[in-house]
Amino acid sequence: MGSEGTKDWGITVVRVAAGIVFLAHGAQKVFVYGIPGVQGAFGQLGLPLPALLGPFIAFLEFLGGLAFIVGLLTRWVAVLFAIEMAVAVLKVHLAGGFFLPQGYEFAFTMCAASLALALTGPGAAALDYKIFKGLS
Repeated sequence: MGSEGTKDWGITVVRVAAGIVFLAHGAQKVFVYGIPGVQGAFGQLGLPLPALLGPFIAFLEFLGGLAFIVGLLTRWVAVLFAIEMAVAVLKVHLAGGFFLPQGYEFAFTMCAASLALALTGPGAAALDYKIFKGLS
C-alpha cells in the first residue's frame, strides 16, 4: 500500500510531533519550574540522585526535543527518551493506572514513539542524513 517514501514521511511526522512534546516539557522544566524545582520534585518522587538526574532530564527533554525536531542524533536521543519514559512509567505513573491524569498512558505512548524512532531512524528530512550520510 505505502511506498518507502511515504513510510519515511510518516516516521518524520512521529519524530517532529514527539520532538515538540519533549521540547515543551523540557522548556517547562528549565524555564518554569527551574532546575532547583525539578531537583526537588525528583527527590519527592524518590528518584535516585535528584541533583544530577533532574537537570539531566530537563536538558535532555529540551535539547533532545530540538534534536528530534531537526532529526539530529535521532537514534541516540530516542534511546535516552525511551529509557526515561520507561522509568517514568514504572517509577512514577504505574500506580495511577492507565488513564491520565495520574496514569501512565502518556509516558507509555512517548516511550513507544521513542523506541520506534530508535529502531527506524529519523525518517525523511533529517539532519542526520546530511551530516552522517544516512548512517544514523
